[in-house]
Amino acid sequence: MHTYDEPVYLISIVAKILEIHPQTLRQYERENLITPSRSNGRIRLYSQRDIDRIKMILRLTRELGVNLSGVDIILRMKDKMEAMEDEICDLRSEISTLKNTTHIPREKSLVTKKSIYEMIIFEN
Repeated sequence: MHTYDEPVYLISIVAKILEIHPQTLRQYERENLITPSRSNGRIRLYSQRDIDRIKMILRLTRELGVNLSGVDIILRMKDKMEAMEDEICDLRSEISTLKNTTHIPREKSLVTKKSIYEMIIFEN
């Protein structure tokens, strides 16, 4: 079994799975909507993640009538939102860790008050 991000599918296989012409996949690559991996022989290899992204592109263009420029904007916004969600998750985890810790790290022990810094040093 292959991982979600492992590039294993040739362009002809992906085209057959999705019932599209290989030129469509090449066009999506020229438009920077997808970036398949390349083998040493420069053969395009697609992962399951690539296939899912292509399915989303097809859904946007076929069902919703979005042009490729619009698809590019939508995909970029989706990628940014996912990155922001990951960052929020990391920050929540850090806050949770800090709440459960009685020790305050030195880099976090600076307190501001009316633009004057007062340093509070906690003993270990």
